[in-house]
Amino acid sequence: MINFFEKKGYRNDIDGLRAIAVIAVFIFHFGHLPNGFLGVDVFFVISGYLITKILYLKSIDSNLSIKEFYIKRARRILPLVSFFCLISLPLGFALMLPDDFENLSQSIIATNFFSNNILQYITTGDYWNVVNEFKPLMHTWSLAVEEQYYFVYPFLFLFLKKGNIKFLAHILVVLTLLSLALYCLPISEAAKFYLLPSRFFELSIGGLGAVLLKNKLIVSNFRFLIVAAICALLVFDVPYLNEALYIPLVVLLTLALLITHSEKKMLTSLFLENKVMVFFGKISFSIYMWHQLLLAFSRYSLFQEFDTQHVVAIFTITVLLSYLTYKFIEQPFRKKDQVSTKTVLIVLLVANVISTAGAFYVYSKGGVLKDFPSLDLYKNNSVATTHSAYNDRIYAMNKDFDNNEKINVAIVGNSFGRDWANVLLESEYGNKINISYMNPGLSKNTKEKIIQRVTDADIVFWSTLSQEQLETYELSAENTSKIHCVGTKRFGANAGIFYNFHGDGFCEQRTPLAPVYWEENEKLEQEWGDKYIDLITPIADKNGEVPVFDDECKFISQDCRHLTKNGAVFYSEILEQKIDSVLGALDGGQ
Repeated sequence: MINFFEKKGYRNDIDGLRAIAVIAVFIFHFGHLPNGFLGVDVFFVISGYLITKILYLKSIDSNLSIKEFYIKRARRILPLVSFFCLISLPLGFALMLPDDFENLSQSIIATNFFSNNILQYITTGDYWNVVNEFKPLMHTWSLAVEEQYYFVYPFLFLFLKKGNIKFLAHILVVLTLLSLALYCLPISEAAKFYLLPSRFFELSIGGLGAVLLKNKLIVSNFRFLIVAAICALLVFDVPYLNEALYIPLVVLLTLALLITHSEKKMLTSLFLENKVMVFFGKISFSIYMWHQLLLAFSRYSLFQEFDTQHVVAIFTITVLLSYLTYKFIEQPFRKKDQVSTKTVLIVLLVANVISTAGAFYVYSKGGVLKDFPSLDLYKNNSVATTHSAYNDRIYAMNKDFDNNEKINVAIVGNSFGRDWANVLLESEYGNKINISYMNPGLSKNTKEKIIQRVTDADIVFWSTLSQEQLETYELSAENTSKIHCVGTKRFGANAGIFYNFHGDGFCEQRTPLAPVYWEENEKLEQEWGDKYIDLITPIADKNGEVPVFDDECKFISQDCRHLTKNGAVFYSEILEQKIDSVLGALDGGQ
């Protein structure tokens, strides 16, 4: 027989659970605790449980007010979020390069309009992409999911208000199964990760627990095992457990903890409800907001890698700042007797107008609000799209060869192939070649079209192409003989750390390459021999480090992967003999 416990008061154990979740996310973003990202899923279940409980009980008592619900949600979330959007702008202006500052402005606008998850889905796609480490507002994607949930969910209760609230559990079961189906289907992983439909089951499962039990909790003496299982799942990879099951499993474990209660003070209560855990739980929202902003700007301007001292310092600063924002922003704005609803709405409106207008201005200027000599960008005479226009012009070369006396050069590959096209155009052969560029990753560039373009070319450059990949195209021996492979390259993790360097030797900065790039470079060189265009070895020193700037102290790459115009010129000079050895004979034969 299942015993129940009536629970109506504040639950300190939920604060303890929030503490576990936010600390896990924090450590994960430090680069440790590989499953720490599951802390966000714990938050989703908690949110679904509490929000449903509030709406459901008010519906039963016939005093549900959608207006009151939205005002409380606005008081709870928006003041802190608006604060972070405001402070991000001046920090970005002081520390960021144009592209990154422009990206930050997009995130501010998207965050203000509850849609940073959609922006991330469109622009980044991969949450685990290293680029996200340097985005101060990257983490607001999860707030956007919750905010979108808040927008649509209350209307379900409004629809069921007149005597049909008893059907809520049935509807939640159906919606949960639909969302789970989306999560399980072989659709875009980015869509599954960022968008509400495939995340809804996490919120609705928490909601189901609230609906089925109302104010009651199941008495259990096994809660400590549930807490231990949640912690284990956050910390360890589980052998033989498919990664796709991690989220559903942590969701179910979180629900099990939320709907149970121990009759006696047990280890679970001592762990979850002690003053330290409750403190961290209460300030968890502020910790969540502060930690990524501090980590991103620290990575961008101070430390390429965190050592123990850095971790301790950032953690301590995060907790202190989180307490201050909890005390002076979160708490006052939640309480009507301290800040009236009218004042809340005015403050939020002013803050959002300022941050959104400022972000739009930054975006319109391409992030160039001051001079960047190392990028040849200046606020008074710079075109916002200088670098993107320079690189994007190559995409317009996806066409058949012109009928003239020039050398027909086919370039096939991703954005690295586009970079190589710019290198050739900056070389002495720039006016002697017709370039036809194709990216195999684009659907319109079919295998047949690529084979035809290769057939029509005098010579082919294909970026980072392995022999195994080449075999899939089943090219003739004549066509294969035309192909040269262009190698990989890298100039650090983020250019911001070099831009913010204030010591001696600014222009002489160099950066080591991760072993994976050397390994790929060596593998391709072994496969292609003298038909390989090595972009790493010719610029590396004896320590295996590559330069960040050219001889005129201009960035070779502003995103550490793709070339600036100065970077293309730099490579055209470094590889002058190699380019001449490849194209020289064809030039003489024209």
